[in-house]
Amino acid sequence: MLQGKQLILATKVYAKEDRAKSWWTTLSTLFILISLLIGTVYNVHVILRIVCSILAGLVIVRMFVIYHDHQHKAILDKSPLANFIFTLFGFYVLAPTGIWSASHDYHHKNNSKLFSASIGSYPIYTKQKFDKLSRGEQRHYLFIRHPLTILFGYFFTFMYGMCIKSIINRFSKNVDSLVALILHIAYQVAVFYFLGWQTWILLCATPHFISGALGSYLFYAQHNFPSVTFVGNEEWTYEGAALDSSSFMVLSPVMHWFTANIGYHHIHHMNSRIPFYRLPEVMSSIPELQRAKKTSLNPKDIMACLRLKVWDFEKQKMVGV
Repeated sequence: MLQGKQLILATKVYAKEDRAKSWWTTLSTLFILISLLIGTVYNVHVILRIVCSILAGLVIVRMFVIYHDHQHKAILDKSPLANFIFTLFGFYVLAPTGIWSASHDYHHKNNSKLFSASIGSYPIYTKQKFDKLSRGEQRHYLFIRHPLTILFGYFFTFMYGMCIKSIINRFSKNVDSLVALILHIAYQVAVFYFLGWQTWILLCATPHFISGALGSYLFYAQHNFPSVTFVGNEEWTYEGAALDSSSFMVLSPVMHWFTANIGYHHIHHMNSRIPFYRLPEVMSSIPELQRAKKTSLNPKDIMACLRLKVWDFEKQKMVGV
């Protein structure tokens, strides 16, 4: 039975991309997304425009996960064309490469640590720490983790968290966040002015709202689920954080496609250099990874995840407040 670093080493053989497949998945997804966005403007019936708008929001999530793989250097590394495509996409989704890479790399190195900064993830406080906070601090903590905050992730996670907050905290290192905001707002104003408010809703508002909400919930539920385990910094191990603090999200084949296999999150945290299209192969090949802690997009599981607020040391689990 593989354990610890042996398990990490067992995944290394899969951390190799098929360059042609990487390009195919990237360009085909980009083509589908652009086609759907065009379909929100030019279509024979308003119902078809609405369908295109909703599907575009879901395909943005898939493209974002592919973008995220590129940032991990799992696919299309050192390709000038790929860098150009994904830089533009980062601006489009308000997750420019600078702040995304910095915050997400920190997240991978500190996932499940109780006493580290909540950079790139939702904050986790112990029950004891939460009880010692002032009323204002408690409200702020609960606001960040509130279901409505996650639902409106387009504004709170991406527009504010990724861009505005990074500009305020360290402008010199996050100029691309300002560029992303300017370009993002400019294109939406142009759509509203030249094509009208109805087209703006279908072409801009709806896709970004759907992708922001689903993306934010995936960020949340992948590390905030009933059986999750958190540890102190001294007890932390990389493989332990992957297996005990990262979920396998049970999804239909269709939703695995829309989310580009990010539901295999425990494997991704075990080795972030594995391309997204190889994650199912890894799980089927390594029995130890098949014992993953699970969640899903079932309403019951969603409610169970959203009720979790703080880590209770005595009960050794996440609880409400």
